[in-house]
Amino acid sequence: MKLKTLVLFIGACLLGNHASAAPAPADFANRVPLEVSGNGPWYRVQLPIEVLFAARHGDLRDVRIFNAEGEALPYSLRTSAASEKEVRSEVQARIFPLRGASGSAAGDNLKIVRSTTGTILEITPNAPPPDKAQVLRGWLLETGAGDLPLDRLQLDWTADGDGFQRLRIEASDDLEHWRSLGEGQLARLDFNGQRIEQNDIALPGETARYLRLWWESPEQAAQLVGATLSGSRSTSGPVPMLWSEPLAAKADTNGDFSWSLPLALPVERVRIPLQQDNTLAPVVISGRHDGNVQWTPLARGVLYRLPGQGGEITQEELQLPGRTLGQLRLQVDSRGGGLGGSTAHLSVGVRASELVFLARGGAPYELAVGNGSSTDGSLPLTTLVPGYEPKRLAGMGEARLKGTLQAPATPATAKEAKADTNWKRYGLWALLLAGVGLLALMALSLLRSNRQAS
Repeated sequence: MKLKTLVLFIGACLLGNHASAAPAPADFANRVPLEVSGNGPWYRVQLPIEVLFAARHGDLRDVRIFNAEGEALPYSLRTSAASEKEVRSEVQARIFPLRGASGSAAGDNLKIVRSTTGTILEITPNAPPPDKAQVLRGWLLETGAGDLPLDRLQLDWTADGDGFQRLRIEASDDLEHWRSLGEGQLARLDFNGQRIEQNDIALPGETARYLRLWWESPEQAAQLVGATLSGSRSTSGPVPMLWSEPLAAKADTNGDFSWSLPLALPVERVRIPLQQDNTLAPVVISGRHDGNVQWTPLARGVLYRLPGQGGEITQEELQLPGRTLGQLRLQVDSRGGGLGGSTAHLSVGVRASELVFLARGGAPYELAVGNGSSTDGSLPLTTLVPGYEPKRLAGMGEARLKGTLQAPATPATAKEAKADTNWKRYGLWALLLAGVGLLALMALSLLRSNRQAS
């Protein structure tokens, strides 16, 4: 019984030690206060390149937000993506009447003449049967290039009388193969000096070069004055990037330039400023995580700074695949004349990161970074913000770094903090080993008791 009590006591000590290991502001090498504005309790903070370079891990697992009481706040770390934007466009369609015998199917007995690019030149009906007169059965709309996803059709029309006009809508890209887009209805009602009109028809958002409108009730189609088609296109903006200050290179005897980054980062672009006019340099960029692995070629290209029509034209950036790199190397083809100098500078571009945190406790809030032993504490954004939708980001408050990153302790204090952290780690291991030993003793004691009982 005493052994059980002792084991429970050791377990409580272990849990207490684990709880005491919660992150504290003093555990991080750099801190900076935050200035918040807007609607809380969630705030967004854009992380500048200085925060990335101050981190001990390229994935920013050692970033934390603290309140005035020193309590770590829940947060979510997200990488910025290309912005999506919906652009509305309208097309004034060219309209062509479709005539046919009463009761005929859509497109029967029609002769269509097109140009080599597919543009309609002429639509004429073939000779109708002698016993049937020709009537206006529908309309053919030419939408232009046919690359706009169409979601709305607006018709300017007239008819002999009021009422409803029910029509079938079909789409094609070659005037031979047609697919159904459903049905639509127009309406115009007048009574007692008031009017109700329905001139718009919803479309399913498909692309089509031609639309065919075929009246079903009544068979006599309305007269069209014009037709306007509209739709939306999604366009992607540039990915937000963070750029470092130009880093000086080390040149070797082969004329290659190399750079060592403060820590390994997922580099997506590099920028190499050219100092002299009329410079043309074919180059190869290679990279590696550290000095223990071979160089891997990442990109080839031509850097230049040349005169052009209307001004100078330059190409000083290269796209990289986004691998985590700690070192970069630039090899210059001497046949182009070199970079025009004895040294080279390079700026690295990484995708911007944003941190969303839930404010709790007193202000001011503080961002801390730089702890090699930190584990990832980021929550999924859908967990941090229940019922999260992307549009909610725009309504959140904002937080900005107020000043520059500062080391919180003098070297002596930092050493003491490190020694204290080491002591806690050693103590935790000692308690774990002691617990294992006590469990082994308990097992032996139980075995002996069983043998004596038998």
